[in-house]
Amino acid sequence: MKPIPVASTSRCGTVMLVGAGPGDPDLLTLKAVRAIRCATVLLVDDLVGEGVLRYARRSTRIVHVGKRGGCHSTPQAFIQQLMLREAQSGERVVRLKGGDPFVFGRGGEEAEYLRAHGVEVEVVNGITSGLAAATALQVPLTHREHAHGVILVTGHAKQGESGLHWPTLAAAAAQGLTLVIYMSVATAAQVQSGLLPSLSASTPVAVVQHASLPQQRHAVGVLGELVTLIAQHQLGSPAIILIGDVLAGLQQMAGATAQIHAA
Repeated sequence: MKPIPVASTSRCGTVMLVGAGPGDPDLLTLKAVRAIRCATVLLVDDLVGEGVLRYARRSTRIVHVGKRGGCHSTPQAFIQQLMLREAQSGERVVRLKGGDPFVFGRGGEEAEYLRAHGVEVEVVNGITSGLAAATALQVPLTHREHAHGVILVTGHAKQGESGLHWPTLAAAAAQGLTLVIYMSVATAAQVQSGLLPSLSASTPVAVVQHASLPQQRHAVGVLGELVTLIAQHQLGSPAIILIGDVLAGLQQMAGATAQIHAA
């Protein structure tokens, strides 16, 4: 794809990186709603729920710049050039992202690019899907008795890189930290095999697909059966994998439900 020519005008608009949350439009912040209403150009990620766009004005130009792991995506360089061109043309640009712009949303590199070209950027936080996934299951990410902290990581390594050292993360989780793993369904086998040497196979896990949306689905099990769990329930992206003792009660509840159905 050819680079977009960047305007050389001195009339500069604004850019806001706005978190659209996990999908449910009711989870938008008031500040996000105000930003969407004020935008003259909306650059919308693939994972942004359609209901979120109802807050845009009819005159707003909406450009879908789909980005989804494992699928054909708009090149990041193209998106950044597009934001810059529209801002330099005097537009009020809102880059609308699923979840939070600064949690695996590439908001950091977009902000750096724009500021390097003299464009000020404002960031509006959104509810990240990892938090929404836990809340959808009615479990906390931290708990005074079970989890003293939480680690947010991605199972999707940058091209050409080996990714995370899972045994190190397993050792941290064993000390009482909840693991929240984004973009990891396709790499679940590596996650499972990497964690098992330092983390018990009986450690509770949950996989939540489409957190907060009507089509939300989930499965609960143990680390030793993570790959099988995903396959049996036919779960796919976008999904969050939660691992840790905060899920123990949920695991027991799932087991009790299964026994009732069996009876």
